[in-house]
Amino acid sequence: MISIIIPTLNEESVIGETVSDLQAKLTIPHEIIISDGQSKDRTVELARSAGAKVVEYTGTIRQTIAKGRNDGAKAASGEFLVFIDADCTIREPDKFFTRIIDHFQADPKLVAVNVAIRVLPEMETFSDRLIFDIFNDYLWIVNNFIHVGISAGEFQMIRKSVFDRLGGYNEKLVASEDMDMFSRLAKVGRVRFDKGLTIYHTGRRGHAVGWPKLLSLWLLNSVWMMTSGRAFVSEWKPIRSHKKI
Repeated sequence: MISIIIPTLNEESVIGETVSDLQAKLTIPHEIIISDGQSKDRTVELARSAGAKVVEYTGTIRQTIAKGRNDGAKAASGEFLVFIDADCTIREPDKFFTRIIDHFQADPKLVAVNVAIRVLPEMETFSDRLIFDIFNDYLWIVNNFIHVGISAGEFQMIRKSVFDRLGGYNEKLVASEDMDMFSRLAKVGRVRFDKGLTIYHTGRRGHAVGWPKLLSLWLLNSVWMMTSGRAFVSEWKPIRSHKKI
């Protein structure tokens, strides 16, 4: 059983398609949990209509994505927790998840897996392709050979028992909670990057903000995390996409 957890905030343009696509193609025992941070649009309605379980945040302050992920994990019953973003697409999900589950079954010390990230081919620019070529090679090296544990938030698959033992994501972080999670996972077990598997997304933040600025923010957040245990930015503003092409 795998629990796929998707944090959302005003994702009506993509969430219905994301959930419906997984429900139609994934036959491995699974559940899809939408952890919603008080959306003002039809996100919750569309997610439920597509067959997802919805967890709604009721707090009075803005929910961090880390808390959104954790709230979804608390409602999960699977042996493995899968965290993806609302605009992500997994092609041939049965083959995709079967391969990752095989990794876990072959190595009891394996605690988490991440995969290559690409922008959807129909939306991909030359800059997208170049940057993710470099980034994916970087993840392959640091996770599989240096064993540091670094991952973006587009895809993380984690043993639930280990996730619970570590207390989940750091809810105080407004950004870089994904990197912090993998760093802590690498200290208690093995993490692995599977270069042969790919998750696709819209590339909306890079396209909206511009790659020079976004790469600078990623670098600053990473340095601040390593030196002070917190993100450089005080707010990670939502970027919402048009429908997937």
